[in-house]
Amino acid sequence: MAKKIILALIILLLLLIAGLFFIGKDSVNVYLDGENVSVETHTFSNIDTNSLNSAICSYTITVMNDTTANSTTLRNGIEDLCNYYGLENAEIDIDSCLGPNQIPVIVHVDGTSMLPTLQDGQSVLLNKTHNIKVGDIVVAESDEYGGIIKRVDQINGNDVHLISDNKEVSYETINGVVYEVKGITTWVDLSDINGVVIAY
Repeated sequence: MAKKIILALIILLLLLIAGLFFIGKDSVNVYLDGENVSVETHTFSNIDTNSLNSAICSYTITVMNDTTANSTTLRNGIEDLCNYYGLENAEIDIDSCLGPNQIPVIVHVDGTSMLPTLQDGQSVLLNKTHNIKVGDIVVAESDEYGGIIKRVDQINGNDVHLISDNKEVSYETINGVVYEVKGITTWVDLSDINGVVIAY
């Protein structure tokens, strides 16, 4: 009988230690839907989780708008923030409407240069990646035009040629001068690509 009680106590102690190990693990769960970011931090440490969560949300939005950033950038930045707030070695889980370790971004089309494919004012879902191919619609930062949404026409190494879908040419007269109005064609660097449009 005494052996059974000792065995039961050992098993109970092992279960308690295992439970403390799994329960005591700090974790940060980040979810992105393209526009919004939600963060949940689970810890038994005495830290300001509200401030940490707010900092992670702000940082994630910055990453979403940075053409050079990706999911690795996001994870590393979240780890740095956790360390700064005293939450070291936390498990970080990044999830999104596109799946784990993906960064979706909702972008609004401005203009008619992508007609008939995309309409002025339309919202599109972007997957933040530099993994592109000819024919993809991408969002990019152009030195000449600023933020643009165009179709990939050619890829030569890191040089990417972008074109408009709208091939119409029109003419406007401004102060007696006639100007040709047509879609943009431009070259950008691969690092200037913010991501690929995956739903519209």
